Amino acid sequence: MPAARVLIDGPSELVFDYAIPDGLPVVPGCRVRVPLRNKLSQGTVLDLVTSEDLGFALRPLHSLSDPEPLITAKLLEAGRWIANYYGCSIESVIRALLPEAVRTEDNSAKVRKFAILDAPPPPELLAKLDKRAPKQSAILALLSHAPENKMPLADLGDGASASVKSLVKQGLVRLIEEEVRRDPEADGIEEILPDTPLALNDEQAAALEVVLASLHQSTIGNQQSTIDNPQSSIGNPPSPILLHGVTGSGKTEVYLQAARATLDLGKTVLVLVPEISLTPQTVRRFRARFAGIQEQVAVLHSNLSQGERFDEWHRIRKGIARIVIGARSAVFAPLPDLGLILVDEEHENTYKQDQVPRYHGRDVAVLRAHLEGCTIVLGSATPSLESFQNTLDGKYQLVRLLKRADGQSLPLIRILDMRLESKKHKGGMAILSDRLRAALEQRIAKNEQSILFLNRRGFARSLQCPSCGHVCMCPHCAVALTYHREDERLCCHVCGHQAVVPRKCPECRDPAIALQGFGTQKVEEVLAKFLPSAKIARIDADAMRKKNALRDLLNAFQARKIDVLIGTQMIAKGLHFPNVTLVGILNADIGLHVPDFRAGERTFQLLTQVAGRAGRGELEGEVIVQTFTPHSPSIQFARHHDFDGFAEQELEFRRQFAYPPFAHCAVLTSRSTHERRAEFTLQTLFRRLGEDCPKGIIMGEPMPSPLVRSHGQFRFQLMLRSKNARPLTRHVQQVLQKTTLPEDVTVVFDMDAWSFT
Repeated sequence: MPAARVLIDGPSELVFDYAIPDGLPVVPGCRVRVPLRNKLSQGTVLDLVTSEDLGFALRPLHSLSDPEPLITAKLLEAGRWIANYYGCSIESVIRALLPEAVRTEDNSAKVRKFAILDAPPPPELLAKLDKRAPKQSAILALLSHAPENKMPLADLGDGASASVKSLVKQGLVRLIEEEVRRDPEADGIEEILPDTPLALNDEQAAALEVVLASLHQSTIGNQQSTIDNPQSSIGNPPSPILLHGVTGSGKTEVYLQAARATLDLGKTVLVLVPEISLTPQTVRRFRARFAGIQEQVAVLHSNLSQGERFDEWHRIRKGIARIVIGARSAVFAPLPDLGLILVDEEHENTYKQDQVPRYHGRDVAVLRAHLEGCTIVLGSATPSLESFQNTLDGKYQLVRLLKRADGQSLPLIRILDMRLESKKHKGGMAILSDRLRAALEQRIAKNEQSILFLNRRGFARSLQCPSCGHVCMCPHCAVALTYHREDERLCCHVCGHQAVVPRKCPECRDPAIALQGFGTQKVEEVLAKFLPSAKIARIDADAMRKKNALRDLLNAFQARKIDVLIGTQMIAKGLHFPNVTLVGILNADIGLHVPDFRAGERTFQLLTQVAGRAGRGELEGEVIVQTFTPHSPSIQFARHHDFDGFAEQELEFRRQFAYPPFAHCAVLTSRSTHERRAEFTLQTLFRRLGEDCPKGIIMGEPMPSPLVRSHGQFRFQLMLRSKNARPLTRHVQQVLQKTTLPEDVTVVFDMDAWSFT
């Protein structure tokens, strides 16, 4: 007899077989209710199996939670791949495939009551109502002028229910209930004016042709595959396309026109963006282009309420929304007939999930495109070396946009050696060089705008005593506390701990304890003194705490109400301001000298992306980079906008030391509140991993993590590398399953690790 293998909801990852009652249409991916102990529990059907003769009858399923499977066969296949590749439980993957808002029965569609006027009442009746029942007359007047003669009951005013009931009895009004969408973009969003496709230059037209050819190939391949094998829709999936376009080259216009072509084929579109802060402006661009079908654009990201996520998810599954825009987790959107996946800024580290399951959104998107047999475009001005190497190996197609769409040249980048600038200040802290100060004054005089970039928020990096050298540290993490002047607090940027600013050194009681370094708040204060007439604004996690604060400030900057914008990496990418002619990068060395083999790549990418905010209009742009290491290859290649030169040098370094993209890199981390237990646990695992270790796996030595203490826990890590990921994951999982860990020690395995701190 057939049976259903059901994964029970919950952290325990229980899997049981249940008999399928006659007539119950159970397929993999269904949500079901099953008897467990003395109550009904919810679960997901993973597979259908043949029940063995166990000597007793299996308990039958109780019922279906939903009439149709919520997880498609291809998404379920992708989930199994993620569990095996990243070495995580299938239950954690199911939780990613099915968000909590959909998985639980606590959420439902929002229903509102509407009053409908079927036909205008005769004038004589209105005259009587004016005298006898003025409220009823007013309601009829409102309904007669409303679109489709229909209004929500709640919008008819306080105390309208009794009047509406009377009108219903008279046969003048009907009451109905309708589902209404909780639109996540409806709150305070300005009116979106429709736009039309822009004329493409030769490079954009050639890029679009490549995408359209891939769409045609995938459509024909899927149709042929369906004819040959009705059980499968996977034909010959086209190769992924890497769209390498310099900043301002018009990649978004190529996306939009490719999306239009996909919709015309009756297919759906998935658009991934690296950060939630970029989602609203992307939604605005797509809604403006597809203004006649705005309801077809859905949004998915972690900032949605449970109700908003429930509505968006079901609109996608039912095929109402044909375009989905979202951050990393949107890669699991249940889109039917998926035809095109667009991954914007594919190099961004935010596509990597830092909690279980630790998948990489870009890589899962490539996997899903393969399973769905659809086209995928990875776009970036600074592609990741993993994706670029795939083009060199012939796995991806490479399409380049080497010129800006408006014909303007890339901005001139000047490198300033801050070692020389510090000598001018006689060893003091130089925040703004003389060259940058003069450039800012020139832009203010010309009524042009400037952006200053510093990837460190707060007022000062730390508080240090000049007498004894004591630094105020976080009691839970191995980092110094950052001083925030607005809150008059010392804050930890890792765990969020806050402390009162001491008036004297806690160690030697010296009142001369001083601030060291600087952050965006300090820059804002210095700039206000230097340019008293300029309008200055700051964008960082501290200033953008209120809802819609980022959107409102960017709108003000777009309207030229702000002269100078100071910000962290929140302003580094995706923003288009034609009046910005100057970008100043205040400390290009942040992130360059950290123990991470990707440090140089990240610095090059960040500098290139930030520099790309300048000169995007008719005016020429200038970028001033302040650095203490001006001869760094990352800085010099970024200065010349030379991605190929940087990639050639960096790839050779990676090849020699067997780093990605020439090997898969995984990190095994042990953490505990007891330092010795965390260290001993990792050393034990290191010894056991060395026993019967498959050939080709390179193991480092157990080492303290660069951030040795975080959130009150000590952390030790072990790096492992291998050309083949599956044997590495399998070997680590086998050792972990055979090892009994101390109760207070947690061990985390991260395949294709992106962070080593």
